[in-house]
Amino acid sequence: MTALPKGVKTAWWLIKITVPVSFAVMLLDFFGALNYIAGYTGPVFNLIGLPGVSAVVFITSIFTNIYSVVAILAMLGLPLREGTILATMCLISHGFLIESAVMKRTGSSVSRMILVRLSGSFLAAWMLNLVMPGEMSDEMHGIIAAQTDFSLALMHWLKSISATVIKILILVNLLLIFQQIMEEFGWIALINKPLRPLMKLFGLPQSTTLSWVVANLIGLAYGSAIMIDQKEKGKMSSKDADLLNHHVAVSHSQLEDPLLFITLGYTLHWLIWPRILMAVAAVWMRRAGIKYQTEIRRKVADSFQVKA
Repeated sequence: MTALPKGVKTAWWLIKITVPVSFAVMLLDFFGALNYIAGYTGPVFNLIGLPGVSAVVFITSIFTNIYSVVAILAMLGLPLREGTILATMCLISHGFLIESAVMKRTGSSVSRMILVRLSGSFLAAWMLNLVMPGEMSDEMHGIIAAQTDFSLALMHWLKSISATVIKILILVNLLLIFQQIMEEFGWIALINKPLRPLMKLFGLPQSTTLSWVVANLIGLAYGSAIMIDQKEKGKMSSKDADLLNHHVAVSHSQLEDPLLFITLGYTLHWLIWPRILMAVAAVWMRRAGIKYQTEIRRKVADSFQVKA
């Protein structure tokens, strides 16, 4: 089983990122930095039903990955409503450094992709704040805000991060084993054709179906090799790849990432459908923009011909 060595290697790489990030956030909270940041970011995040300290989690997500987000949320102790809204934002905006490089390689503007993801995060949060039952809690949440003894804070962090490390080791290996089974039995290819009508609804060309499946099953980082290969072999044009990126930038890894948040007690469907809606909107807006630009160019060309 070749998935196990790869799973251990991947899990170790994730742990090397997750542990120091969560430790740094613990220190920020202990020394009052989180409350300081929350004082400035509170008004913005309050508009979407979140406390100001959410900015720390969101910024961490942008520069790292979902595993780091899960680790921090496990220590923050946010209510389920607030945690779900913040988790959805992070599911849209995370891993910018790696994933933006993948999307650039397949034909999209990095600045546009970042704008799409950030705007998608805040729009999804605003929408969830409107439709989810309940209201925002008035409590200020911190990882160890009630503790004044550093040794107690450290023990609290060690307990939380140990559980997270175990979950990473188990989940990553299970997911990679499942991926290998799908490849061995050709299941990915089998589900390609039936999904083509869905791609049409999403505004995506048929050439993007396989890459869409891969991105939604195993994510942008893990699925980047297939996406890049499809582009470089000419099976997917630059225009088609750009439309795909507008979708998967907002909605990808619908299997792995939401499942990680189940360990925190979040309800699965709240983490999935808002991203799909935002992704569909992003693609059709991009298509409308392309159509508008084409029409403008045509009118400009026609005007030059009339003058000539």
